[in-house]
Amino acid sequence: MNLTATAQATLLLTSYFSAAKNEECKPLSNTEWGRFALWLRHQQLVPADLLAAGAETHLAHWNDSDIPVSRIMTLLGRSHSLALAVEKWQRAGLWIVTRADADYPVRLKNQLKNDSPPVLFGCGNRALLSKGGLAIVGSRNAINDDLHFTETLAQKLAEEGMNVVSGGARGVDEHAMLAALAAGGTATGILADSLIKAATFAKWRQGLMSSNLVLISPFYPEAGFSVANAMSRNKYIYCLADSSLVVHAGMKGGTLSGALEALKHQWVPLWVKPTDDQQSSNVQLVQKGGRWCAQDAHDILPATLRASRNYTPAQTQPMLFSLQEPSAPYSTSGVDFYSLFLRELNRLAQTPVTLEVLLSETKLHKEQITVWLEKAMIEGSVECLSDPVRYQLRQ
Repeated sequence: MNLTATAQATLLLTSYFSAAKNEECKPLSNTEWGRFALWLRHQQLVPADLLAAGAETHLAHWNDSDIPVSRIMTLLGRSHSLALAVEKWQRAGLWIVTRADADYPVRLKNQLKNDSPPVLFGCGNRALLSKGGLAIVGSRNAINDDLHFTETLAQKLAEEGMNVVSGGARGVDEHAMLAALAAGGTATGILADSLIKAATFAKWRQGLMSSNLVLISPFYPEAGFSVANAMSRNKYIYCLADSSLVVHAGMKGGTLSGALEALKHQWVPLWVKPTDDQQSSNVQLVQKGGRWCAQDAHDILPATLRASRNYTPAQTQPMLFSLQEPSAPYSTSGVDFYSLFLRELNRLAQTPVTLEVLLSETKLHKEQITVWLEKAMIEGSVECLSDPVRYQLRQ
């Protein structure tokens, strides 16, 4: 994993590197991180600035009783634990993407704004995070008729080239994803626990190897199951899709609460499968704004596809730290800004040049130019000289 300095700082401040009971200090929650990140932005700072000497100086004007400076400094001091954890996760085939990275799913930022998770852990084809598709959700203990309906629908989606988005849990979720993969389609799974184990499960192996599957989690990759995490991840299932369908919701539980939350925020159109089950809350979901879908899975696609294509997502979320954050799905110009940056380097860095000069000449944000310089060095087009630090085109 070639983590940028901002990615490292974000991980240190927001992620667990061991079981919660073993952590000396609790990482920042999504809400706390959102509050702190906005403050950094207003101070014209980026998380990477906190890794340099004198970090406490940058925090001199920070005042939040829930997030004292001592807590921030303790979290930033876990670099050794971070290194060990990242090495372990990398050996297991996992990757990490943060909100400042170009391939972070723009759908999450647009829908959840500053409540989108600062870090996502994953394995498989991360390009599928931008594919959208139909979210299929339902009970863990669904009846056979519902499971058959789910499998038939997922197979039809695969034939139409439409992605299946679900939670990977036993029951409807798992059947939807596996049926889509078996039919040669693609699937996106948002897991509430045990991502590092799931990456090795035989049932997901072929999908991961064929790049038809991506599994992600906003939680510590080795975390066990918790009801709180299972409830929290439901919103990510809806926000990564274009449309959604509830196969079966119980009278209480994660499927019902997740669907009600989706209806409240109107993230995507929500369809509901008709059922005669008296222990189902499907009728309640329609009363709250959901729409009945066809009884036959083969008849669902035309309506859901029309709703998906006519659905207008929330207004694009502005970039928090980095110009590297993606805007491509909302751009029609096709401009490759990194290539423009390289062209400017060809003009400015024929001889060694400092970062300050590059910032002054390009008017780029410090975090953005640092990311692109690191990429150029990896590609071999730029070299970094020391004493003092300067950059020059590699001859």
